Amino acid sequence: MAFLRSERVAAFLLLGAAAVALLIANGPAGPAARDFADAHLGVPGSPFDLSIAHWVTDGLLAIFFFLAAIELKHELTHGELNTPQKALVPTVAAIGGVVVPAGIFLLMVRDPALQDGWPIPTATDIAFALGVLALVGKSLPGRVRALLLALAVIDDLIAILIIAAFFTSDLQPLPLILAAPVVVAFGLLSKRLRGGRGMLLAVLLPLGVLAWVLVFLSGVHATIAGVALGLVMAGSRATPTRHALEPWSNGLILPVFAFFAALVVFPAVSVGQLSPVFWAIVVSLPVGKLLGITGGMVLAGRLAARASRQPVPFGDALVIAGLGGIGFTVSLLMNELAYAGNDEVAVEGTLAVMLGSLIAAVLGIALTLVQARRYARRAFTPSRPTSAR
Repeated sequence: MAFLRSERVAAFLLLGAAAVALLIANGPAGPAARDFADAHLGVPGSPFDLSIAHWVTDGLLAIFFFLAAIELKHELTHGELNTPQKALVPTVAAIGGVVVPAGIFLLMVRDPALQDGWPIPTATDIAFALGVLALVGKSLPGRVRALLLALAVIDDLIAILIIAAFFTSDLQPLPLILAAPVVVAFGLLSKRLRGGRGMLLAVLLPLGVLAWVLVFLSGVHATIAGVALGLVMAGSRATPTRHALEPWSNGLILPVFAFFAALVVFPAVSVGQLSPVFWAIVVSLPVGKLLGITGGMVLAGRLAARASRQPVPFGDALVIAGLGGIGFTVSLLMNELAYAGNDEVAVEGTLAVMLGSLIAAVLGIALTLVQARRYARRAFTPSRPTSAR
């Protein structure tokens, strides 16, 4: 299972699962595969009657967000975000990487009925972006990976807030109120509970499931439960928990989600008939992220200079911005939530996310290779000998 911790392996599995899904959906087995995804699995005597695809989106993906929240908490306490000075650059860059793509999307999509998709190009896929960097950016300094990770974590936090604020329907306050003490109990017990893994599973797992159930019943997207649990979990428990679950997230949860999200049929329309949503996502992900993140880093660099901190080299900023346009996982989730009632636009949105992320990946790889060669040349350039006097 150790190989599943590799960022490169995680990226390949994500891309492979999406590619396989597209091939199946547009082949002879397509109807059967879509029927399987739409098949309902209900819990007798409960309001839980979801399709298999929705169990993946609402259930399995909550585990992914749980791990993302653990990583966010670690960065806030021990990592690249543990001081305001450290957090300045990735925070301003992440905000730029949200505002600019969203603005481009709204400029290109003028129909108010379709503008709910503005959050789709604002996300950065942690696993995919770091996987590409690990594949082609080995010679880059460690600060590039650290900044990309910090930016992606902040980006995920913003995505979580967007999901909670804009994709909550029919809010039921009582279950949400009841979920709060459950989450608090989860956090307190994770700090005070003694015993091995069996004891933790016996006590914390039921509390986690109960929190997920209550958040689901509240109308808030159930993945928010994973975020809350990850943020309150004691660090001493969170680190080994993340270590244990990471291979399952990389090797199963994310590929399964990518498979079901990409299980779409290519629309039988000409290029000119594609929705403005398609073109807005394809442009906003690679171009909007590149402009927004780079601009944010330049602005943050000027602020950092005033605070006597070294700004991020422009070449490094371009690498991070290029890779930051790989939306994929969270963008696919946003697309599903934004166009839940419009299957035709949702299909085009899914294809646009994959195409836009692919363009961003190619752009990011090119920028990474150029910057890596610059560092390699500097490393092998012999210093000039001083002249004898």
